[in-house]
Amino acid sequence: MPPASTKAAATSASADTRLSPGAPGYRRTSLALFAAGLAAFALLYSTQALLPAISAEFGATASAASWTVSAATGALALCVLPLSALSERFGRRAMMTASLSVAVAVSLLVPFAPSLEALIALRAIQGAALAGLPASAMAYLAEEVRPKALIAAIGLFVAGNSIGGMSGRIVTGWVAQMWGWRAGLAAVGLTSLLCAIAFRALLPKARHFTPGTLNPKALAGAVRTHLSDPLLVRLYVIGALFMTVFGAVYTVIGYRLVEAPFSLPQGVIGSIFLVYLVGTVASAAAGKLVGRLGRRGALYLAVSTTAAGLLLSLSDSLAAVLAGLVLITAGFFAGHAVASSSVSRTAKTGRAQASALYQSAYYLGSSAGGTLGAIAFHAGGWAGTVLIGLVAVLGVVSVTLYGSHSARVAARRPQLAAACN
Repeated sequence: MPPASTKAAATSASADTRLSPGAPGYRRTSLALFAAGLAAFALLYSTQALLPAISAEFGATASAASWTVSAATGALALCVLPLSALSERFGRRAMMTASLSVAVAVSLLVPFAPSLEALIALRAIQGAALAGLPASAMAYLAEEVRPKALIAAIGLFVAGNSIGGMSGRIVTGWVAQMWGWRAGLAAVGLTSLLCAIAFRALLPKARHFTPGTLNPKALAGAVRTHLSDPLLVRLYVIGALFMTVFGAVYTVIGYRLVEAPFSLPQGVIGSIFLVYLVGTVASAAAGKLVGRLGRRGALYLAVSTTAAGLLLSLSDSLAAVLAGLVLITAGFFAGHAVASSSVSRTAKTGRAQASALYQSAYYLGSSAGGTLGAIAFHAGGWAGTVLIGLVAVLGVVSVTLYGSHSARVAARRPQLAAACN
């Protein structure tokens, strides 16, 4: 006869009405959020592969055109925390629907922007709208899916993010090569519209959401608590610095490849973003790296890989540049996976706010990297952009070393206290 604890666990599992693989609604939920992630990240980075063409049409420098990316990621960074709080009151499904609807509506206006300033303004609105999706999606899955199935469901959403970010750049590149950059953006907008329709049609109504009250004091208190935790602050800084490297490299790489000695066409430049697939493998391997090397060891390996890629990309050989991009991408995704997963483990309360703060720092890093990388490219060519990346990498090393030192000091304090007694 099974023990009482086993019976209780079985009863609890059978009473759990949340979704699990094979249950009605689980597949629909996973596909809906995959479509949402694909649309969101195709839109967020839609102009990145088109920057040389945008510069040519408006007679803008790389640093000016880069704001079509930085404005979107910067607005997302600033809005993710307040919009995640609104989802606590109005519901995850409603927030995600509103976010996608506004972002897609703006995407249909973007191709008709009459000036660079108008294009940047529309992109900022788009980024602010998209800020309501990431935190709401994670919270929806945590509430509606059983814990054992949660990792797989979140994995599919993240896969949608990755594939959307990659495919959006590739689609815009090839369409722009044939019909111009405005047609490229229109293609992404129409594709995202179809994804948004599929998302709304597929996503089941929330059954486990309990509306909360908007409490700015409680939100401010949670933010203060997280920002007073030295380890969390270090993780936020590490995420921002890794994304600074990534934002700088991928915002500027199109300008380098369109010039001599490479002189690549727009479609081929867009296809360079297939390197993102390396990031998917690196993210999946991050857990094993932490198991073997520890968190700091994995970060040092990620930093070393990124730095090696930056230096290799200085070559005038296309094969060496591509190899450099592979190393940069692998190092970035591994470092990001280690830092972001550590945030969830470190935060004891208010995990949603802790993750939202990480996302804010992450996208601020993207915005800063894109702008600084483009300014450096304008001033000193690709070597200037690489220098920005290496400074950010040195920052990650410094923060990690400081964390190691702080951990050793904290470990010695009990020993010193015992010796004094």
